[in-house]
Amino acid sequence: MLVLDFGSQYSQLIARRVREAGVYCELIDGATPWERIRARSPKAIILSGGPSSVYERGAPLPDRALLEARVPVLGICYGMQLLAYQLGGQVASAGKREYGPAQVRVDGRSPLFKDLPEQLPVWMSHGDTVMMAPPGFQALARSDNSEIAAMSDGAGRYGIAFHPEVIHTPQGRDILANFLYAVAGCQGNWKPSAFIEQATEAIRRQVGDGRVLCALSGGVDSAVCATLIHRAIPGQLTCLIVDNGLLRRDERRRVEEVMRRHLGIDVRSVDASQEFLAALRGVIDPEEKRRRIGATFIRVFEKEAARVRNVEFLAQGTLYPDVIESTSHDTVNAHRIKTHHNVGGLPPDLRFKLVEPLRYLFKDEVRAIGSELGLPDDMVHRQPFPGPGLAVRIIGEVTRERLDTLRAADWIVVDEIKAAGLYRSLWQSFAILTPLQSVGVMGDYRTYGNVVAVRAVQSEDGMTADWARLPYEVLARISTRIVNEVPGVNRVVYDVSSKPPSTIEWE
Repeated sequence: MLVLDFGSQYSQLIARRVREAGVYCELIDGATPWERIRARSPKAIILSGGPSSVYERGAPLPDRALLEARVPVLGICYGMQLLAYQLGGQVASAGKREYGPAQVRVDGRSPLFKDLPEQLPVWMSHGDTVMMAPPGFQALARSDNSEIAAMSDGAGRYGIAFHPEVIHTPQGRDILANFLYAVAGCQGNWKPSAFIEQATEAIRRQVGDGRVLCALSGGVDSAVCATLIHRAIPGQLTCLIVDNGLLRRDERRRVEEVMRRHLGIDVRSVDASQEFLAALRGVIDPEEKRRRIGATFIRVFEKEAARVRNVEFLAQGTLYPDVIESTSHDTVNAHRIKTHHNVGGLPPDLRFKLVEPLRYLFKDEVRAIGSELGLPDDMVHRQPFPGPGLAVRIIGEVTRERLDTLRAADWIVVDEIKAAGLYRSLWQSFAILTPLQSVGVMGDYRTYGNVVAVRAVQSEDGMTADWARLPYEVLARISTRIVNEVPGVNRVVYDVSSKPPSTIEWE
């Protein structure tokens, strides 16, 4: 199944929902020619939402041929407007913008709404609306703001004005499942074990008898990537831990122990903290931090790679969200949020060929595959950690002293979250060292110390997130311990902003 991306921030969430339904799918550029799409023999196609208006000059459009092919199509929001616009209907600016919760009244006779109630709560997000359906299409649902909130031609082409992929449309998964099974005839046999078999074969084909070098960061992504490659081509993988000085406490030792002792992988380590700190000296801008960390990482990596004979390939644990947020070639219409160093910092003259077996997976899928591969639970279920490490959790200049402060505070946050039994229920929980200092009193003395922020969020995929309502007693213990155990800190604050409008990380 293919999702054609027209720039929606929810595009990868559509793909995630499809996979949750047991159907493998990929995200591709919305302007991909039909001949290339047809060569992949998709069971169905979904047209994503997007920020454009279909009638504007330069608006992204799909190849008209795919809309006329005999392949089931589901247009979501902008995707529905594309169907209407390109097939002879009428799309115009809505008199009233629909954004947020709404109710639609549906025709239960349609396969798309099979076994669903006539009244459905949904999430709308559009300023344009379909004023007239294309020839041969009939309205399937209505809202207070639109007579055509869903439509179909009765032959496999559907459009819906709302977003079934977001949690704010409670029956959204059922609607997508109806499209996948009742309309497109998919079978639902996508599972981690199937991916492992496919990925190992793909790695063997790509690498042959070559040697692969893989950087281990301590996160689940690089660990699963390395384990998968080791399984596919045992004896041809060397892993390198680049200790950039930006890792969490005890990170290097723990990774070495799991990968070398338990899995038998060839692991080598290098302490390059001084090189990274020198590169970051005086740098405040977050994007410049990422750029310098990425450039330094490659320099160190290439130098260490020269010590390993006949290395042709560089393995990375790049995931789909990394690709999406970095606006790779896969998502030309999306707005860049931030650059991830593992996809955005590679030089054009990189001498390695990239091996990225997880490139089209989401975090929950990676965790499931890690468990299937036998990785320990504490590694598989570790919360996400940014590629640039603690550097983007220090607001302002990165120094060894500030890293020590943040590392100690972060350890306390995670320790107390785990002690409260909340670690697995949170997407991320961590500390941020702000550039602020505040007046305080410790004992009988006036202090002027650092302000540490605590961030804890709940999310399904990291693309949207809500701040976690941690119990006051947990927050109290975190604050008390940080102020008492971390030198130079006299104030702790809690971040209660969601994504959007904020991002999860502060930089």
